[in-house]
Amino acid sequence: MKKTVRDIDVAGKKVLVRCDFNVPMQDGKITDDIRIRSALPTIRYLIEQQAKVILMSHMGRPKGEPKPEYTLKPVADRLAELLEMEVKFIPSPTVVDAEVEAAAAELQGGQVMLLENTRYRKEETKNEEPFTGELAKLGEIFVNDAFGTAHRAHCSTAGLASYMPAVSGFLIEKEVKFLGDAVEDPERPFVAIMGGAKVGDKIPVIENLMKKVDCLIIGGGMSYTFFKAMGYEIGKSILDEESIGLAKELMEKAEAAGVELLLPLDTVCAEEFSNDSRQAIFDRDQIPADMMGMDIGPKTISLYTETLKKAKTIVWNGPCGVFEMPAFAEGTKAIAAALAESGAVTVIGGGDSAAAVEQFGFADKMTHISTGGGASLEFLEGKELPGIACLEDK
Repeated sequence: MKKTVRDIDVAGKKVLVRCDFNVPMQDGKITDDIRIRSALPTIRYLIEQQAKVILMSHMGRPKGEPKPEYTLKPVADRLAELLEMEVKFIPSPTVVDAEVEAAAAELQGGQVMLLENTRYRKEETKNEEPFTGELAKLGEIFVNDAFGTAHRAHCSTAGLASYMPAVSGFLIEKEVKFLGDAVEDPERPFVAIMGGAKVGDKIPVIENLMKKVDCLIIGGGMSYTFFKAMGYEIGKSILDEESIGLAKELMEKAEAAGVELLLPLDTVCAEEFSNDSRQAIFDRDQIPADMMGMDIGPKTISLYTETLKKAKTIVWNGPCGVFEMPAFAEGTKAIAAALAESGAVTVIGGGDSAAAVEQFGFADKMTHISTGGGASLEFLEGKELPGIACLEDK
């Protein structure tokens, strides 16, 4: 168990908080502020405790250079609206300079400031000096609340922990609780749904979950690699060629472990990768050579939803089809609906699955939606995340 902000006296202290404000932008406007809202409980708690709050985050990939399109100014403005108070922001191209140091020193208890994009500095992603030391001079306590980047050892996610007391915020606490409990102490039956395109990316997760789940459901583009391993024609469907052997091995491992491994029975195929393409439904061993699989079919939806009805814990990572195209969203939507109607503990492992439940209006029906795509995957693999490992134990 890691210490949280509740376990440390923050009153009157300068507290450096790493958030994940890497929000999607279009024409200088934030298109989705869920990551900003997810950080509010920690920020509000620190304000109530009269801490002097100094927030940090990256945005995009400016590659160690100050690029105006990646400024955090829109985040500061949105944060000020949500908190209904001033959020001081100094657009320093070096993130920390004399003006920033002076502003941090003048902060009063309950006031908030936001630093410029930490990735404006090339040292950030390498976890190198002098940037860590410059950040450290601004504060007395480090709080990591950026689960989405906890799998990276950067200056602002792990480096600061060697300079000062380091604890987690409420978002990281929640992520570790739900993802950890789901995998280590699940109420059974425990079902995991793995989707997405590449089998290779998910192999370590599947192998780790195989030791823990009662049933593993495969959906999305990776299904076709499994079909290929079974000797079926997959037409123009996406294929992770390097992982055909691995898919075969996983099926054998599941059988040996007594884990039910469910693969699609039928698939919605299209002639082209387009929403308007002619489509038809085929059993998994009947995919025509000139078509590609785009979604799970009705027999599969029926099998998967019936299985999910019996589950008590469900972890979902990766969509079941090309849900961004309305013509091929039915499978992913049906899975999202099954989770929404389920009485199980439902944990959505970030990334596209999180986007899908948001898109279909089921987000508020899920027990927990992870804010970290890559971080959730590595956590589900059983890996130690540097941005959490560096925090103090209770």
